Amino acid sequence: MKYIKFFNELSISDVPLVGGKNASLGEMVRKLGKKINIPDGFAVTAGGYKYFLEKTGIEDKIDRQLLGLDTRNMKELAQRGSAIRGTIMSAGLPFDLKSEIVAAYKKLSKKYRASVLDVAVRSSATAEDLPDASFAGQQESFLNITGEKDLLSAVKKCMASLYTNRAISYRVDKGFSAQGGSASGGKHHDIALSVCVQKMVRSDLASAGVMFTIDTESGFKDVILINGSWGLGELVVKGKISPDEYYVYKPLMKKYKPIVGRTLGTKKFQMKYARGKGNTTKIVSVPQKDQARHVLDDKEIMQLAKWGMIIEEHYKRPMDIEWAQDGRDGKLYIVQARPETVQAIKDLHVLEEHHIKQKGEVLIKGQAVGSKIGIGKIRVIKSVAGLHEFKKGEILVTEMTDPDWEPIMKIASGIVTNAGGRTCHAAIVSRELGIPAIVGTKTGTKEVKTGTLATVSCAEGEIGYVYRGKASFTVQKHDLRKLPKTRTNIMMNLASPEKAFNHSFIPNKGVGLAREEFIINTFIQIHPLALINYKDIKDKEVREKINDLTVDYKDKAQFFIDKLAEGVGRIGAAFYPKDVIVRLSDFKTNEYANLIGGKEYEPKEDNPMLGWRGASRYYDEKYLQAFALECKAMKKVREEMGLVNVKIMIPFCRTVEEGKQVLSVMAKHGLRRGVNGLEVYVMAEIPSNIILAEEFAKIFDGFSIGSNDLTQLVLGVDRDSELVAHIYDENNEAVKRQISHLIQVAHKHKRKVGICGQAPSDYPEFAAWLATQKIDSMSLTPDSIVKVIKRVAKAEK
Repeated sequence: MKYIKFFNELSISDVPLVGGKNASLGEMVRKLGKKINIPDGFAVTAGGYKYFLEKTGIEDKIDRQLLGLDTRNMKELAQRGSAIRGTIMSAGLPFDLKSEIVAAYKKLSKKYRASVLDVAVRSSATAEDLPDASFAGQQESFLNITGEKDLLSAVKKCMASLYTNRAISYRVDKGFSAQGGSASGGKHHDIALSVCVQKMVRSDLASAGVMFTIDTESGFKDVILINGSWGLGELVVKGKISPDEYYVYKPLMKKYKPIVGRTLGTKKFQMKYARGKGNTTKIVSVPQKDQARHVLDDKEIMQLAKWGMIIEEHYKRPMDIEWAQDGRDGKLYIVQARPETVQAIKDLHVLEEHHIKQKGEVLIKGQAVGSKIGIGKIRVIKSVAGLHEFKKGEILVTEMTDPDWEPIMKIASGIVTNAGGRTCHAAIVSRELGIPAIVGTKTGTKEVKTGTLATVSCAEGEIGYVYRGKASFTVQKHDLRKLPKTRTNIMMNLASPEKAFNHSFIPNKGVGLAREEFIINTFIQIHPLALINYKDIKDKEVREKINDLTVDYKDKAQFFIDKLAEGVGRIGAAFYPKDVIVRLSDFKTNEYANLIGGKEYEPKEDNPMLGWRGASRYYDEKYLQAFALECKAMKKVREEMGLVNVKIMIPFCRTVEEGKQVLSVMAKHGLRRGVNGLEVYVMAEIPSNIILAEEFAKIFDGFSIGSNDLTQLVLGVDRDSELVAHIYDENNEAVKRQISHLIQVAHKHKRKVGICGQAPSDYPEFAAWLATQKIDSMSLTPDSIVKVIKRVAKAEK
């Protein structure tokens, strides 16, 4: 056949002939087909498209329409795009081209033993999926196409989709033109269109989604990110729903099951097959019971992750992959793979930090995309019909975006959507454009009004905020290659697992303090004893809250174990193989009581700061069952995920005897110090830890100075009291003598000693003094690391 190539006839070198999508599918079928399930199909070549234009004589008409086009004039763009598409659709396909397409379709149907095979018909532009130009989504896809007549119509619609408004606009911005014309009216012939015809996977009866072999938010290359939802994958690809999300840590996949993140999406809608004239698919609601369960189990997550690794290793670069599960045979399939085009080309040597200073009231919040800040007037647009109203520099607020919105997205100072997650269309495009976006606000279009001056801030972690008015902020750029080396190990204090991949790029020697409290407060929210005793809870409101959070768990206690393990695991993976020292829970009784169901289990103390906290809880009969859940979570991180770089630290351990009791309880739950390289540290935050440092050194592997509590207890100052705040000072000689003594004793007993308190982060001169005392490590807040490295290097000289 002259204008048809089956996948097994193609390779990645055939992009000029069949476009990126078809070339990649051919490459995978030929080279990876024995390892990965890939549905077969064929390509209508770019030569076939060119033949169609020449034979019908419509080339000149397209040229005339594109001459002098200003793609930023939305009205003109829409009119000319529509005229070109009309011209293509009204022209008939040449007989010989039609005959070849029909013959290929019959051959594919015969292979799958179907009289009339259902296929997906997608565009495959000849510059699509190049490493630095992601044409994904610029042209159309047509699903559940059956029969010769519908197939020929879909092929022509694909050809016409080379001239959708968004595709024309995108090509102009990237410096491409299309066969038949260019933005300047010349015949550069940079891009032609091939059509991909592929057997459908019946994911309308199961699930589908996307997979990236890199973290799309941070550019961290050692994880695979999988998104999935019920039904056909189009709603996930276009970012129209909030899908389930999974993270798998690549380096440990061969021996372990390192699933370091599982998030249940809302998945309110799904795309199914439709029967009837003119309709091939339909969008329907997902039943409540299916919204409340994950689309993939652990075995399926790991299967997809392994395929992702195989594809990445073959192409030798991070990849953006579409997957689908067939509801009839239960098997998983890869239906598309292209290079990831945003994070893969990021300069990792430059650290850019945006710091917001003064800000107005919070108007709305959602999931932050990127780490930048944008300022402009808000423009609420509820449908494509309103795109022409948008002005350059405004903040776009809408329900969700798709490729039709891209011509205005590129001139926005910020993007805010009600729906979507980190891999939705708005998120992907805003990263590529380098503008801040906040997705999943739920009610953004209702909460803000057009014309309001506002600031979009993605510089404050995983939560993005829209503030009223113009906020002040600073931008700092650091060339990490120019930072000096230090003898002292500079580590990091970290609470949020969601920031871990981003922060891993800041120069560090690991994590000196990973706090469990943030994970429990944010991702679990429930008192562990309320989960253990769930069946006995009488309070209806508490039961309902627990049910909402643990909707996919019959065993409520397992929810605590899994979520804590995933949070710690994500931090452990971000810094592997460097040490990650996890401090076991150190809530005070009043803080535990604030967890859902907590009031039932917590006493009221006059001074919780010095009460039932830290080590004293872990061996107490009243808390023993709850502490067992923490131990099981740490065991899962180290043994199931394989993250043996995770060490454990005991907080607020008042006596040596107490330390021994905690170690004994940990050992009973499979966390025996010294086994499988497990090191256990103790916080040095009570004067007794330093006075009896020799004894503590015999049962622990090292010390981490908690300068906040230590200062409080050495000086006898309540650090929460404003009345004596002027006395509270880590630089006080009494505090410094305690620290100096501990370092000497620890080193005498060949024990490591670090500091994880706030002092060296806040006071560079204190950090410099610690360096002169030859402390082994300092664990700092991420935003202070660069300046402290410079100060410490100077002090060490």
